[in-house]
Amino acid sequence: MSSPEIASLSWGQMKVKGCPTTYKDCKVWPGGSRTWDWRETGTDHSRGVQPADLEEVVKKGVKTVVIGRGMSEALQVPASTVDYLKKNGVDVLVLQTEKAVAEYNALAARGVRVGGLFHSTC
Repeated sequence: MSSPEIASLSWGQMKVKGCPTTYKDCKVWPGGSRTWDWRETGTDHSRGVQPADLEEVVKKGVKTVVIGRGMSEALQVPASTVDYLKKNGVDVLVLQTEKAVAEYNALAARGVRVGGLFHSTC
């Protein structure tokens, strides 16, 4: 099962190939995607991406996770979150969202089991 391509990205909107939903923020993994609802884990820009935000993606058996911090990189990624991924044997890339989507798509095209969490605004 391959990781789905991010078909388009613009401010506040993302489309995943093969999925009819338009996302504001999304999680993707080999074989699927869904809305990334920050309210589920209490995530906000300053608190940043929590390990709990990533558990679902890690459980899909990804080798690499790409995190998009937003168009202006307002979303923080604490060291504890990076440590969580490394302890689970997952490589992590933390980038501005446009760069993160490009990197994710390149990895997916090469057949890497890649997952991602992408914030499409600030």
